[in-house]
Amino acid sequence: MINKVLRRNIYIIINFTYRFLCKYLHNKALVENEVGIIYTRVYAKLRNQLFLSMASLNEGIKGKIKDHNQTRMQIKPYSREEKFLADEKHLLKPLPEQPFQLKYYRELIVAKNNHILLYIDKHYYSVPHVHTGSIVKVIYTRTMVHIYAKGEQVAVHVRDYKAGEYTSVKEHLCSAHQHYRDRSPNYYLDKARSKSDVLHQLVELLFKQNRHPEQLYKTCDGLLSLQRKTEADVFSKACQMAIDYQSYSYRFVSNVLKNKMTDEQEVVPEKPLPVHKNIRGRDYYRQTTIDF
Repeated sequence: MINKVLRRNIYIIINFTYRFLCKYLHNKALVENEVGIIYTRVYAKLRNQLFLSMASLNEGIKGKIKDHNQTRMQIKPYSREEKFLADEKHLLKPLPEQPFQLKYYRELIVAKNNHILLYIDKHYYSVPHVHTGSIVKVIYTRTMVHIYAKGEQVAVHVRDYKAGEYTSVKEHLCSAHQHYRDRSPNYYLDKARSKSDVLHQLVELLFKQNRHPEQLYKTCDGLLSLQRKTEADVFSKACQMAIDYQSYSYRFVSNVLKNKMTDEQEVVPEKPLPVHKNIRGRDYYRQTTIDF
């Protein structure tokens, strides 16, 4: 097993060396020669040794790499380490304080609930309400999400991978500034009241949850859409079930309607078994002997 790991680690070193040298030296023959030297001076010298841990294996590779860099070259009167110290080390810049992360770019529209949807995670991030309806540039990494409007950063969030959830800053939301525009809790409450009392009660309970109102607008839109497509009595029963089960969500009401859970099931009365001598009773199964 260790020999397999050794071969894999050596392969990684050789592959990295090959790609690095090909990129900067533009000399394939020279690169292949260096790869052969690395394989001979590292892997060949370690192939018969036994390593009991990854730490000891890495130390073995590190030691052979150091010996290789400190060995004088055959044609030139200096080693690779001496060449590096004399010509290159003083040109190196400090390493960045933060580790490098790949950046990904998207252009997204800020919805009326002051959030953009990062489709790859299906997660919502808030944007200042003044940018509602505009197109923003989103640059995200493995850990962060940066949002830009007209070349200026307007929001930054820690990346969250929970699908269907919201990451919101209260100051971004229009409800925090009383600038409701065409969407607000009152807007949805009035719409629900005009449809049915039970829908109004459900929406009212929906907004009483400990969540930002903007995070609930999509749920309200979904409920209103279901109301338009469903018979009034059936939809009212589904909303009442959501209230009874304290599950104030579009998904719950949609599943109730989809599975026709509002249909009244016919109650079949239980018929008592007829009394006859073939019924043995529980005492029969407790006996230790059987009488024939």
